[in-house]
Amino acid sequence: MMVSSGQSDGTKESAPPPGAPTPLYSFQPPVGTPFGLEVTTVEDFFAQHDDWPWNPPRPGRATFHYLIAVTEGELLHDVDHATRTVAPGQWLWVRPGHVQCWHPPGAARGPFILFEPDVLRPDIARLLAPLTAHDAPPVLTPHADDATWLQETALQLLDEHRALGHRPLDAHHALRRSLLESLLLRLVYSPGVIRAVPAAAPDTYGRFLDALELHFRDKHRAEDYGELLGCSVRTLSRAARQATGKGVRDLIDERRLLEARRLLGSAGWSARVVAAHLGFTNSSNFGRFFRRHTGLTPAAYAAQAQPQENSSSPRPVPEQRPAPVLRTRSASRVMWGPARRGI
Repeated sequence: MMVSSGQSDGTKESAPPPGAPTPLYSFQPPVGTPFGLEVTTVEDFFAQHDDWPWNPPRPGRATFHYLIAVTEGELLHDVDHATRTVAPGQWLWVRPGHVQCWHPPGAARGPFILFEPDVLRPDIARLLAPLTAHDAPPVLTPHADDATWLQETALQLLDEHRALGHRPLDAHHALRRSLLESLLLRLVYSPGVIRAVPAAAPDTYGRFLDALELHFRDKHRAEDYGELLGCSVRTLSRAARQATGKGVRDLIDERRLLEARRLLGSAGWSARVVAAHLGFTNSSNFGRFFRRHTGLTPAAYAAQAQPQENSSSPRPVPEQRPAPVLRTRSASRVMWGPARRGI
């Protein structure tokens, strides 16, 4: 059984009041399933959990990956405040830490895989870095030559997941992980997907992304990151432009802006508190920064975002690619509850 934070008796949970913090869900496998991997289907997941955050829809964050293959119908899913449409043959990949909001599935069908980052072996995780990165596209369209193989492998993974007890436990877990890694590798390197993913980042840029995730609240200049990484600003700028076409300052601003949108829209923080959290000297400076990048004041953005995120039927918004964030390197049950660790 899966239960949401503070919810275990099957009763429906009312929508949180405006300004309530966005819940962070952790992955808690039961005894006997040490690897953080759950496999089900979209239809079973929704049928078994009528009190999950789609009823009514409300935002949340998780410490693990969501991977859904749509085989029938059409799935809508909000990722970092943008509504994504996933058609048959496409895959939805939501990475840890993204703010997401569920829509009712309607006629959508397909395998649904949930897994923690440390399920993957380190050498495989390095090969999968283009798509485990937080700034990778959430909707993936594999090449037609790979589509059938991918769906069949996902169904094999589902069958093995449901075969708990049919073979020794170690072999069962090894098979699940092997099938998952094979599936992800084929998906990442499908010609239809790899063209949509930025080229593998040079080491300097990769180190910069990791440093940015740790320090975006307190370090805001290219010089700060050059000093952290032991390289010149010119070297850092060249690596950033080679990987993204953007400057270092642009990437810093994008990361701060993404966090500001999350906190103003989903968590309901005030502009004054967000400004202090992100290292602005005062709320006026933060207001100018936010308006320059979005065209809205923080208050106007919060007022626009809150009704949408707390209504019973969220309206789709134009899709926007999320800003770069930290890259991931590295019949069972899943219990859901407040996370004990951060993203």
